Amino acid sequence: MTEVTTENPDYLNGQYGKGTSVTQITNRATGVTVNRLSGQITTDATSLAAEASAKFTVTNSEVDEGDVIALSFRDAVALNTDVVVTDTADGSFELTVINGNVASGTAETGAIIINFVVIKAAVA
Repeated sequence: MTEVTTENPDYLNGQYGKGTSVTQITNRATGVTVNRLSGQITTDATSLAAEASAKFTVTNSEVDEGDVIALSFRDAVALNTDVVVTDTADGSFELTVINGNVASGTAETGAIIINFVVIKAAVA
């Protein structure tokens, strides 16, 4: 039998599966608060023009500066929409929604559902 060990017991005791969800209001730059190691963020559906981007802060007491934020997303209307982590700090991380369509392309007009997980970094 193989023994699994980790420096971070949250991986083995199910803490990552205890997420929550939050919906952004007002516009795509409005910050949200979600204090869990995993969760789901539904963005505001305000139109995001082709070649435009919008940054917003996710306040999260579980996040430390050296942590890794893993993302997946769905329900983007525009073909070349992307969501990336652009900053991580103690207590928060910043996401940027990017509409990568060329200037004459499609605006992003729907809410995007972003799934995230905080991967706790080892402290040296």
